[in-house]
Amino acid sequence: MALAQPEPGGVLAGRIDPRPDARTGPLRGTLATTACMETLQVGYLHAVAAAAGCSLSQPFPDNGIDWHVSHGAPEHVVDDEVTIKVQLKATYQVPPRPAGPTFGFTLDNEHLVKLARSPVAVHKILVVMLVPRERDQWLSAGHDRLDLRHCCYWTNLAGHPVTGRRRTTVRIPTTRIFDDRALCEIMTRVGSGGTP
Repeated sequence: MALAQPEPGGVLAGRIDPRPDARTGPLRGTLATTACMETLQVGYLHAVAAAAGCSLSQPFPDNGIDWHVSHGAPEHVVDDEVTIKVQLKATYQVPPRPAGPTFGFTLDNEHLVKLARSPVAVHKILVVMLVPRERDQWLSAGHDRLDLRHCCYWTNLAGHPVTGRRRTTVRIPTTRIFDDRALCEIMTRVGSGGTP
């Protein structure tokens, strides 16, 4: 029995779109870009958590925190499993590889107050994903990889002051790339009784 091989360039390659104004590329759904950005950053978080050996849970109902990330290791001092809370944000308004040591990201003051609270029983971090403006540039796949663009950065806003009337711009360090190693290091510090 012979198995059909995928067509080069995908199933629809070479077919003519009957719409006169059709763009090249696949027909994408009409879901709002911001909703798609949320889904993309969740995929990024899942990939990082998987590589770091962490479990994820989503609070229900959401009370201003998107995810709880837990990391179990017998080397932790405070408990054999430690947890942090993660708030995800995404923007296409900041270009990739931001110049300088930080880039600005604006939060509603009410949200900042929640993230800046200190002391806390469970530490919180903000993870900001920079994405290309066009969805067709968000990812590329090959036989040996799946690339998500552009990058997530993290920060701990504990103690950060509110400075604006309704919104405050916080500075996100460009050295704090959120990947599996960074997450393991965060969890090691928290597991030792420290801060992220």
